[in-house]
Amino acid sequence: MSAPISDPALDSLFLPFSSRSLTWADGPMLFLRAREGWAMRQFPLAQLVCEQSYKPFADELERGGLQVIADASESTARYPLVLVLPPRQREEARALFARAVSLCAPGGVIVASITNNEGAKSGEADLKQLTGLGGSLTKNHCRVFWSKPIDGSQDQVAIAKWTGLDAPRPILEGRFSSRPGVFAWDRIDPASALLVEHLPADLAGKGADLGAGYGYLSAEILSRCVKVSALDLYEAEARALALAKQNLARFEQQATLGYRWHDVTTGVPEQYDFIVSNPPFHTQSRADRPDVGRRFIAVAAESLKPGGRLFLVANRHLPYEAVLNASFGQVRVVGERDGFKVIEAIKAMPSSRSNKSPR
Repeated sequence: MSAPISDPALDSLFLPFSSRSLTWADGPMLFLRAREGWAMRQFPLAQLVCEQSYKPFADELERGGLQVIADASESTARYPLVLVLPPRQREEARALFARAVSLCAPGGVIVASITNNEGAKSGEADLKQLTGLGGSLTKNHCRVFWSKPIDGSQDQVAIAKWTGLDAPRPILEGRFSSRPGVFAWDRIDPASALLVEHLPADLAGKGADLGAGYGYLSAEILSRCVKVSALDLYEAEARALALAKQNLARFEQQATLGYRWHDVTTGVPEQYDFIVSNPPFHTQSRADRPDVGRRFIAVAAESLKPGGRLFLVANRHLPYEAVLNASFGQVRVVGERDGFKVIEAIKAMPSSRSNKSPR
């Protein structure tokens, strides 16, 4: 069994309870941006409600027997304890703090934990501005801090202002809608732009976009490739997938579109004529994870029909050649720039001889 991946922010989140600085709530509790981990297993979790929009984390929580919901704001429930693992992007984090206040019951407490290198001091200052600070602790190169009891005296002006900081908004002169916290949220990622430059106009039939983000690659395919009859977008972050659905609405009469909130590393259940991907090479923890990209490639190979094509963009240094050569009949680099490379890989026909030497 592999060693568990370290999650210092999650471990530190529960320090106030294990040190008895705070009392574990006797009743329903809410965990925003929840993640699974051993630290919370010290406490009774039967009444813990977890909100998580990132599919791998949501699946892991559900496998652990925890209740997972998509959006706590859709309910009228208010919680005496709200746990928060704020994201790195500050606008998104401030909006999450404002939501936490709105979801906290009178007299309740908000507890948050952030690693020092992802804005712990700024996060603590933000919660202090909204609610006043009840206390803080430091450990594991993290800071865990909590609000004063929510009693209606909070900074309502700041709460109202921060609530909309991560709302969807037009970007790129209105071509797309996006929001803070989504990958490359306010721009076209240069790797994706390079991939688009090398996509052929003859893509046809049913395709898939693995790791679709807010829909840029898919929109470019549908704009350029008139013979594409269907396109499925696979994206692990539900916040991004909702944007993609909005951004591709204008193509709904042109092709059959599917939106899959899905962890690609678990496999893809359908077969495709072509696949495009700008796969992630790190997880939300920011650590490099080339194994994730390699798994995307393997899944693409499994999901392509014989003769089907994969168009992939990746950092030039990432070690993908072995899995590409093992999984495809033909592999070639079709473009390089600014540290990125675009690769075309063709799945071998059953009786064809393969040429597996990437250039």
